[in-house]
Amino acid sequence: MKYGIAVFPSKKLQDMANSYRKRYDTKYSLVPPHLTLKDPFEMEENQIKEFSKEVRKVAKKASPFTLEVYKFSSFYPVTNTIYMKVRENESLLALHNELNSGNLKKETEHPFVPHITIGQEMNYDELSDVFGRLKLETINYEETVDRFSLLYQLENGTWTVYETFLLGNDEK
Repeated sequence: MKYGIAVFPSKKLQDMANSYRKRYDTKYSLVPPHLTLKDPFEMEENQIKEFSKEVRKVAKKASPFTLEVYKFSSFYPVTNTIYMKVRENESLLALHNELNSGNLKKETEHPFVPHITIGQEMNYDELSDVFGRLKLETINYEETVDRFSLLYQLENGTWTVYETFLLGNDEK
């Protein structure tokens, strides 16, 4: 089964992202707007409880952090993806690193770039046009993140929360 770990931002930020996603993101209906902390990975279902225990340890040690979205960017030419760029900070990077090391380490395809995808699998002309307009806009949005979620993918491709972890204060 496929799993991943992500932060779901506030409704306000999700609404902002969805205003673009419903037009430009082919995966709009499969998962809400999110910041990926651990790329999708395969794991047997019988391993999830032990994995979840390790993730809980990381969450307890981590601190809430500021999620600051400050501009639009693109992964072109690697992929035709447009995203809202999230400013890196020490707490966010430490959480990502902890969730991707030790017993939780899995191979990753790309380096960590904190972002919220708003468009993907676009043809070049559309990407060029949309990104050209968005580059001229600025975003100044900030919120505090105090939790993240372990997700699993259903057979139809949608992602569902398996468990949510509070940062620094997980009571489970």
